[in-house]
Amino acid sequence: QVQLVESGGGLVQAGGSLRLSCAASGRVFSSYAMGWFRQAPGKEREFVAALRWSGGTTAYADSVKGRFTISRDGAKNTVSLQMNSLKPEDTAVYYCAASRYYRGYDPNTNNYDYWGQGTQVTVSS
Repeated sequence: QVQLVESGGGLVQAGGSLRLSCAASGRVFSSYAMGWFRQAPGKEREFVAALRWSGGTTAYADSVKGRFTISRDGAKNTVSLQMNSLKPEDTAVYYCAASRYYRGYDPNTNNYDYWGQGTQVTVSS
């Protein structure tokens, strides 16, 4: 069992930056994938980025490539999402998720086994 807790959301102006963190408690195996998803009001939850816990291989949605970076700190069991050049359309609740297997770009939320409670990110224009 893995528990995930997100932090770092908030309000930022367009063009600004935020860093989200996800603390994982419980055993995270090397095959696991850690991902970030987001959900805007009235929209479906969408894939943002994923990282293979062992080796650090990453995948990104096209909408965030070049602006967002996912990374991990194995010693602290945390995964971060550095978000730069934020746009109003990035406004959403951001969720951390864990999957037992890394599949690269994988927008299927059913493939993720554990979820955090979400953190709000609001980008003003």
